[in-house]
Amino acid sequence: MRNNSRFAVSSFQLVAGVVMAFLAGANLAWGQARPVVETGIDVLAADGFKPLVGKRVGLITNPTGITRDYRSTVDALFHAPGVKLVALYGPEHGVRGDVPAGAHVGDSRDSVTGVPVYSLYGKTSKPNAEMLRDVDVLVYDIQDNGSRSYTYITTMTKCMEAAAEHNKAFVVLDRPNPLTGNRIEGRPLDLKFRSGVGYLSIPYVYGMTCGELARMINGEGWLANGVKCKLTVVPMRGWKRDMWFDETGLPWVPPSPHVPRADSSMFYAATGIMGELHVVNEGVGYPLPFELAGAPWIDAEKLAEELNGRRLPGVYFRACYYQPYYTQYEKQRCGGVQIHITDRDAIRLTPIQFHIMDAVRKLYPDQKLFGNKRDSMFDKVCGTDQIRQAFLDGKPIEEILKIWNSGLEPFMAKRAKYLMYK
Repeated sequence: MRNNSRFAVSSFQLVAGVVMAFLAGANLAWGQARPVVETGIDVLAADGFKPLVGKRVGLITNPTGITRDYRSTVDALFHAPGVKLVALYGPEHGVRGDVPAGAHVGDSRDSVTGVPVYSLYGKTSKPNAEMLRDVDVLVYDIQDNGSRSYTYITTMTKCMEAAAEHNKAFVVLDRPNPLTGNRIEGRPLDLKFRSGVGYLSIPYVYGMTCGELARMINGEGWLANGVKCKLTVVPMRGWKRDMWFDETGLPWVPPSPHVPRADSSMFYAATGIMGELHVVNEGVGYPLPFELAGAPWIDAEKLAEELNGRRLPGVYFRACYYQPYYTQYEKQRCGGVQIHITDRDAIRLTPIQFHIMDAVRKLYPDQKLFGNKRDSMFDKVCGTDQIRQAFLDGKPIEEILKIWNSGLEPFMAKRAKYLMYK
């Protein structure tokens, strides 16, 4: 018995040690371990805010702009020695993240610091002379989700244009791409379809950090009239291109209400384009945004069988039923599938929605995917009308996907010059 007790104690100590090691590496909120990656704001702070000392600063940010110890970048710059924070600029959802998707953001004063807040998502999408009058340098610190249709990189581009036009410096505090820095999916945007949900001729999933993208925008002369801004990128430390966000050890702050977790960025890329049509619900309005595909007229088991039969790598479609609490099909029972990612390195994200649309036209030929007022938004998010036209022409899914992934080589060649991380 004594030997057994000693063995039990040793086993308990071993298990406890493993558990503690796991928790230490998990970077839980109570701080057993520090993040693996330092973002631009942390590097800036560690270097004494040198590029901003003695300058009047305008900050473009939202709740995702935080330090490794969870302080808002707004507050960090407001209290930084030698730095004068004189203006804030609110993208979609606002500086403090309290504005719904698509709703205009108004001018105001920040409730915490009292600094003036100017809207970049309303009547004005680019800072004008009045908004920049007291500013020496614009600073950008927003966590992106890695997809072209997310409006923050449009905001960044327009602010770079404003900086160039009004002779202001522009500083990007870099952050990770949550889809890794290697994943490239979807054809570059045709500029005929340029809009707030697609402003740059880059692939839908573009495989760059915002700092790298800013370097490319500036270097390739993509700003209006070919102007270039005085750009500085404060790079991250410790980030590698193959890192998924959960491998950085950084806290995830939702960049918008329907991207609550880091892996939500994967699901956004997988169903967000399809969701623009408002024919098949993508889970927005239910606690699994972008993780579902359903409608009141869908037989869940049939759709799951059809999609799983295609043997798409890294994904499983589980038949399910749900009832959205708001938006499309509110309070209606929907049949459909929940998308389960089984191998995130093997999966191709953006084709998932086109396979779902193809399965719907096969199983429910009387249901029209197109032909309503949402068609133009679908084209803008796709960056082309060729995908919609291919569906309307009855082209097979293999041909549609070939169209979707065409024209990537020139972008890849240009992109290589601006990468900052290995």
